[in-house]
Amino acid sequence: MRVFETAVAMIAAAALGGCATTTAPAKTPAGGETAKARPLPKGLDSAHNGDPFASTYRPLPSRPTALFGATVFTGTGERIDGGTVLIRDGKIEAVRAGIVPPASYDFVDASGKYITPGLIDAHSHLGVYPSPAVAAHSDGNELTDPNTAGVWAEHSVWPQDPGFNLARAGGVTTLMVLPGSGNLIGGRSVTLRNIPARTVQDMKYPGAPYGLKMACGENPKRVYGAKGRAPSTRMGNVAGYRNAWINAADYTRKWDDYRAKTGRGEKADPPKRDLQLETLAGVLSGEILVENHCYRADEMVQMIGIANEFGYKITAFHHASEAYKIADILAKNDICTATWANWWGNKLEAWDGIEANAALVHAAGGCAIIKSDDPDVIQRLNQEAAEALAAGRAAGLNITEGQAMAWITANPAKALGLKDTGALEVGKRADVVIWDKNPFSIYARAERVYLDGAIAYDRHDPRYQARSDFELGQGANR
Repeated sequence: MRVFETAVAMIAAAALGGCATTTAPAKTPAGGETAKARPLPKGLDSAHNGDPFASTYRPLPSRPTALFGATVFTGTGERIDGGTVLIRDGKIEAVRAGIVPPASYDFVDASGKYITPGLIDAHSHLGVYPSPAVAAHSDGNELTDPNTAGVWAEHSVWPQDPGFNLARAGGVTTLMVLPGSGNLIGGRSVTLRNIPARTVQDMKYPGAPYGLKMACGENPKRVYGAKGRAPSTRMGNVAGYRNAWINAADYTRKWDDYRAKTGRGEKADPPKRDLQLETLAGVLSGEILVENHCYRADEMVQMIGIANEFGYKITAFHHASEAYKIADILAKNDICTATWANWWGNKLEAWDGIEANAALVHAAGGCAIIKSDDPDVIQRLNQEAAEALAAGRAAGLNITEGQAMAWITANPAKALGLKDTGALEVGKRADVVIWDKNPFSIYARAERVYLDGAIAYDRHDPRYQARSDFELGQGANR
């Protein structure tokens, strides 16, 4: 690869079975207008109150760059042979064949190589279950109550987790870190830019919406049933969700009443803030996205029914091993499926998992996503997608590599509520990966990774092979 580029090193800059069930239209919650139509009560949302943990992310320094001669997968289904990608001011400036770049650009000869958008992992626990995996690092699940909506994953993220650097070497530029699945409602997720950083705020994706982790099925009923508490059954799970949303709707009404009174100039005391209900109110207002851990097809349909009852939307089902059984229902409700290819049989609710799950969701017109939920799989999302693609083709589905690329780029961007990344399109963030071979090959490796147009990883240049302070400290001790 021939390149003329800035000598600013990134490390120094960073300082450290079918179902016949159908769904009904969304209903109006008790108390009046649809909850999604109302803004979150003043004082509870970042627009009015500010985010006390606001992003301090700053893009790495970039230069105008031309990547030329490669096979380009845009993430939108398109494949361009002999394509050129122009990067300027950290954004995608142009993507097509036959571009003659300005002489002032840094030229990168990618002939014989492949270019894709930066990969996006829609389900990770890096930083909250970091390496080394010891009890002192097990900070991903607050297993003290079935409803812990008040906790935020970012308050557990350890930026020195070596897994972030390994994921970057696998082409991952953005990831959503979620709480675990031991609770009915586990808390808020956080979306991160995958750069070396001293604080989680330095990694926090500017403007990305929060997600709410919910979980159905075996995990919550096993955790709390073993403690002799509710829920201990699936019907207990559902009662727990519904009670939580009833309380959230009541909390929202109290804030609405308070705002109405003060708006009329009447004296009124604001309701006491409640971190748990505050997060749930954010879901009802549409400001926080629901990311729902669920395996079985019948339970996913139950969760859709709950969402309709209380007027919120499920953005994605995660794991969703039986999504292929209700792919048409998921597509109709515009709910993404974030799954794997080959994780199967680790528990009964995962028994009907098949490798072609994502491919069948895609074929039904749905939003298919391949995610990790694992510190090793996040380094090989491209290979996991290749397995799902191969299984779909073996089942007779005509899916192109360009379409399958969306499973690890554009579709997870949608599930994370991100509109400025996930595809090589003009104006979007220049999150780009150069691969030495077809990324759907088991032999492919990421040669270079760009975030916002800046080199964040280079397999051939030690200056762009970051190590965490934790690793460096261990080396010094030895």
